[in-house]
Amino acid sequence: MTSPEEGRALRIAASVEPLGPSHYSVNLSQLYTVMGHPHGGYLQCVMGSGALAAASDEGAAHLHVTAISTNYVNAPSVGPAELRTDVRRVGRGASFVHVALYQNELMVAESLATLGILHEGVALRYQNADVPVVAPIAECRKSTGSEEMNIMRVVDQRLDPATAGWSTGELSSNADVRGWLRLDDGEASWNAWSLLFASDALPPATFPLGSSGWVPTLQLTTYVRRIPTSEWLRARQWAVVIAEGLVDERLELFDETGELVASSSQLAMVRFPEGL
Repeated sequence: MTSPEEGRALRIAASVEPLGPSHYSVNLSQLYTVMGHPHGGYLQCVMGSGALAAASDEGAAHLHVTAISTNYVNAPSVGPAELRTDVRRVGRGASFVHVALYQNELMVAESLATLGILHEGVALRYQNADVPVVAPIAECRKSTGSEEMNIMRVVDQRLDPATAGWSTGELSSNADVRGWLRLDDGEASWNAWSLLFASDALPPATFPLGSSGWVPTLQLTTYVRRIPTSEWLRARQWAVVIAEGLVDERLELFDETGELVASSSQLAMVRFPEGL
């Protein structure tokens, strides 16, 4: 029997195998879970793997998921699942693929992915995104999470003390979390594909306001713009609007060059203890 640690590499945990035309199998990993359920960013890697495989089978030469929007329809479980794909178009500059994830004939998630090719070393033409101020890694708090946060075994998360007071009970009026992220899966550093995981790897921006740990994502959209060049990513996640039990969050990821490598937005449910 394969132990969880043997499947620690994200590349393996999110890999898909062909079942037939437009159908692929995946074994959702116990290691990439939060509170017993597969993590949203990890699932985006799974969906991205399915999209790339399906487009390749249709003759597309595109190597990267440059944009993906995922709806989390039902909570998936660890274990076998099936991807059903529909290649909407194979183009010269971009290809488009719809991917649906099923368990026991129940659709648990669906994504629409845009595929393209990103090149290393290409000069940046324009960037209107401020590199966030984050304390040096050595001064940040290493986040270990609880026993229910298995993803903390595969991502090294260092939180800026200025935005991590909630971890010791000190709340804030600013829904903003900043820190550093390093992929610690025993195999690789960040690449364009694993940024789909990084785009959901910071704690919810509602934590500084005192929200509970229950912040399930309903919809997550990620744009991958550059191939990262560093082991560590500088990250900032903030809440834009919180109302009627929902939070609208944004996240930006920068590599050591100060270039924006990926960004994401998500809509999630949120709860606050009475009185907060």
